[in-house]
Amino acid sequence: MKIFVAGATGAIGRRLVPLLVQAGHEVVGTTRKPERARTLADQHATPVVVDVYDADALREAVRDARPDVVIHQLTDLADEDFDANSRLRMEGTRNLVDAALAADVEVMIAQSIAWLYVPGTRPAVETDPLDPSARPYEGVAALEREVARMPRGVVLRYGAFYGPGTWYAPDGAIAERVRAGSLRLTPAWTSFVHVDDAASATLAALDWPAGPVNIVDDEPATTAEWLPVYSAALGAPTPGTARHAAATGRPVSNAKAKELGWKPSIASWRDGFADMG
Repeated sequence: MKIFVAGATGAIGRRLVPLLVQAGHEVVGTTRKPERARTLADQHATPVVVDVYDADALREAVRDARPDVVIHQLTDLADEDFDANSRLRMEGTRNLVDAALAADVEVMIAQSIAWLYVPGTRPAVETDPLDPSARPYEGVAALEREVARMPRGVVLRYGAFYGPGTWYAPDGAIAERVRAGSLRLTPAWTSFVHVDDAASATLAALDWPAGPVNIVDDEPATTAEWLPVYSAALGAPTPGTARHAAATGRPVSNAKAKELGWKPSIASWRDGFADMG
């Protein structure tokens, strides 16, 4: 197949493009930065420099590529700018879906998040509601609505990414906070996924039916559980416990993804954190 990867030089895109090429697919990858085009060419993908907010240029790029599938891996979180990322989810996704439909593309696979479910203690499944009071809700809900306009729109609700190029990498933003002592042990829930497993799930999703799928590992954990392990892996002191911290978030189930044939190669963040160095 010919596959158009929007956001091909991001944390997932960098791991995904080689998987697609190795699987025999022809890949066209986009980046906003001309200096990153060489990386895509080195991965045997065809680079396209385009800004997703330039709707006309994006439509032309998708039309010229004539792909069978569009994969949406666009984010804007380099500076932890959540408002910019929400705008990208809303406006950028709309432009990408419009461009795909104009080019008669029937399949889109898009990046969403697994940590937006209404809080609770039972592991969330894809039919559970998202939490409209959460800050990213508006952008995520808009993204998922837009993708649903596609004849077959697959939404991958990824867990918290860790691994190379993520906030949890040894040189990432979360690692800096741990070293600075600004994080505390709390009962807040997190469901993780290694970036390599997120990429493998995206490859597998080429054959999946429309709708959302949670892409997380097998062991949801509270901050009180994972943060000491992560701190030790960084060689940082174990953080203290936050006083009067309320339980937030929710564990997330990957049962549907497993039914579709995917499972994480790193089943637990415990093993993944141990291998970070």
